[in-house]
Amino acid sequence: MNLADVVSPLNPVIIRHAHERARELGTSVFIALEESTGWEPRRLLGELAVCFGFKVAEALDMHQWTGAFDLLPLPKALQKECALFRTDQEIIAVIPDPFDQALQLWLESRAQTLPEFRLALRADIATYLAQQEESARAIENVDTIADLTRVSSHSVEQLSLKTISEDTSPIVRIVNSTLYDALKAGASDIHIETGRSGIVVKYRIDGVLDLISTINGLETAEQVISRIKVMAELDIAERRVPQDGRFKIAIRGRDIDLRVSIMPCIHGEDAVIRILDKHAIVPTGSRLTLDLLRFSDSDLVSVRRLALQSYGMLLVTGPTGSGKTTTLYAALSEINRGHDKVVTIEDPVEYELPGVLQIPVNEKKGLTFAKGLRSILRHDPDKIMVGEIRDAETAEIAVQSALTGHLVLTTVHANNVFDVFNRFAHMGIDPYSLTSALNGVWAQRLIRTVCGRCGVEYQPTEEELSALDLAHDQAHEFRFRKGIGCGDCRGTGYKGRRAIAEILTLNDHLRELIAAKSSIITIKQEAVKNGTRFLRQAALDLVRQGETTFEEVERVTLRV
Repeated sequence: MNLADVVSPLNPVIIRHAHERARELGTSVFIALEESTGWEPRRLLGELAVCFGFKVAEALDMHQWTGAFDLLPLPKALQKECALFRTDQEIIAVIPDPFDQALQLWLESRAQTLPEFRLALRADIATYLAQQEESARAIENVDTIADLTRVSSHSVEQLSLKTISEDTSPIVRIVNSTLYDALKAGASDIHIETGRSGIVVKYRIDGVLDLISTINGLETAEQVISRIKVMAELDIAERRVPQDGRFKIAIRGRDIDLRVSIMPCIHGEDAVIRILDKHAIVPTGSRLTLDLLRFSDSDLVSVRRLALQSYGMLLVTGPTGSGKTTTLYAALSEINRGHDKVVTIEDPVEYELPGVLQIPVNEKKGLTFAKGLRSILRHDPDKIMVGEIRDAETAEIAVQSALTGHLVLTTVHANNVFDVFNRFAHMGIDPYSLTSALNGVWAQRLIRTVCGRCGVEYQPTEEELSALDLAHDQAHEFRFRKGIGCGDCRGTGYKGRRAIAEILTLNDHLRELIAAKSSIITIKQEAVKNGTRFLRQAALDLVRQGETTFEEVERVTLRV
């Protein structure tokens, strides 16, 4: 139980306890308060502001003020994690920790007057200073590595500040701090790339790779990769062939699975760690539903209608990382009411679904998608989910399963709903059987949304309107917004993602056109008449609502 559950709101008892923890761990009182109360940093900052009589400085405030870098040079501001601003009336000093009296006295001497002190999140200050640093090109990138705990190869340990402070191995601290920072940032993948002089760490956040830090030294790079191999129970002596493994860590009482891919390169080895954290999508104690994926209302109606069919096949398509499997999980979670036998075969099982028999593919032991699917059909299933159709044998069995009274939900890699038919044709699947089995095809993408905290409205340029194929008389229908960058969005201007979809629901006329191998243009025209909306149109609707930017539309979708 957190201390704040017993004593709330913030008061001297909690603060005194935090002082003791800070001395014990050798960290700041703010971090100790965050750990002991369990509060989000923004809530904690607000409570401290009330206690100390300070105002809170938001990221937008700092971007609107004028930085007093003549009083406090940028390198010093970065070093001290604070900033001075000059307004018409006064000097404002923005600090992250109200307990740091020495910093306040130092800023007073720098400002040469008594400034107005305001509190801001350390992440917001760092983001503002990083943007100033990038524009001024004053110094090199600053490494931003947090702290984490040791994880042994045969156990799952809880992560805490205490175990971090007790860890004496610098390599373990580098690896674990990278994992912890990535989890806090909401990353889906960690890329550790070995170069000529060391390693570069990147996170994939909301589908986009972001450079986080560089660590110099080839020897350090080798040791970091070896540490990851140990955690994933891989061969540390083998450096010539790719290796795949997985391990598990625990943070704040929940287990998180991580998949590891090691790839040899010209300078050594690269590692990619995929983070499988179901709590990143599903809040603790909640159930995974399609509503959590933030589809539009019309798309939700369509996918639910397709998922509630008694038999047939629903195909979900899209590139890697577009949320296909999560959509199928959400659909299964909704339609599984305890009256049907639901079986899945996956590589790997990413999330556990209660009441569902989930089978992991194990090709080393001979359990492939095709062999597993044949066995599933003898297990009296009602609904089947196949993680991915990769070959002709799996495709043929899936189609026959849908034709013999089962509901089959599966994924296949294709660019849009219409490319799916060419994929199955290349696998040698009879188009008449496919169209008879198929209820619908669902193509989706994940598109980043403008940060709700630092997003502002703006007027697009002629080039931007041209890129969106918009005329001036159409622009007034759109609410153009973009993020200026803050701690919440790590300076990117985007926070979170929404799913957009392109849905093809088959009717008799479409089945005839597809089976007759009609041209894609003819099939598209009939699909539009049947209510299909292309991915780019769905993305433009989000621009119209002010939820995303035209850059995201260009990045995620193709012009039709």
